[in-house]
Amino acid sequence: MSGTVDYGRPVAVRVLTGLLVATAAATAGVELLNYWYATEHGFGLAVRTGWALLRTVGWLILIWHVRRGRAAARPLGLILAVTTIFAVGRLLVPREGTPPTAGVLGFAALTVLCVSVVVMLYRHPAVQEHLVRHPNKIVLTRDGFEWREATPKRPPLAAWAITARVSSFTYSPLMLVPALISVSELGSRPEWLLAVIFWFAAGIGVSYAVLLATYFLLKGKPWARAHLIWITIGSLVIDLPLCYLLLGTDGLIRDGSPLVAASLLTVYSLWRVARVEKAA
Repeated sequence: MSGTVDYGRPVAVRVLTGLLVATAAATAGVELLNYWYATEHGFGLAVRTGWALLRTVGWLILIWHVRRGRAAARPLGLILAVTTIFAVGRLLVPREGTPPTAGVLGFAALTVLCVSVVVMLYRHPAVQEHLVRHPNKIVLTRDGFEWREATPKRPPLAAWAITARVSSFTYSPLMLVPALISVSELGSRPEWLLAVIFWFAAGIGVSYAVLLATYFLLKGKPWARAHLIWITIGSLVIDLPLCYLLLGTDGLIRDGSPLVAASLLTVYSLWRVARVEKAA
């Protein structure tokens, strides 16, 4: 068949898979490179580096979705690309001096890979035609229960709702990472113990609130959009001041900016959901 290779996958999909493998490797490589060149190897840098390395697992999950033609690959790839750039970029610049040349070159290469992945996911016709499948679920039919693909009744709404869901699910880990880093500050500032406990509790609570809101968002409930927006605002109101108070300006930039980026993507996705609902 023209334009396809093994298993009927388009050539563009195989190219995208190769890009994803390269991005996963580059993410791990640049993070380890930054850690190697860092002047300080404290607890905070170790936590941030470990969290960034976990994104490699996210890229592997994305490869799994792409190979199976899942529609969820697009929003997952977008949020992975955005948060990876922020996660790596925040560790590139040291507290003092200039970043190492090797780190800058690695970050530039990683940025190019992330942008290329997003462009292929959202702009390449062959990739768009491939990423149309949805997860299998138990469906009640006339013949009884069947395990088969569950196609959403409103695909355009579901696409942007899934993007909002994926991006908002990052709120909890993006709050818990700086909360964990702030534990190292309690030795010299024990009076902030209750604030750190509250930070952890809020980070965990946000995950359940997002799970509830996005469940109804995918069901097309209008009130779920407002609920998710309030969760977004609450996450920022809690996280950003605590980042500044406990980790300083450096912590605010390094740990607050990824949450701001995820929040903006969520709000934009919800805006697109609202537009689709009005047009329907």
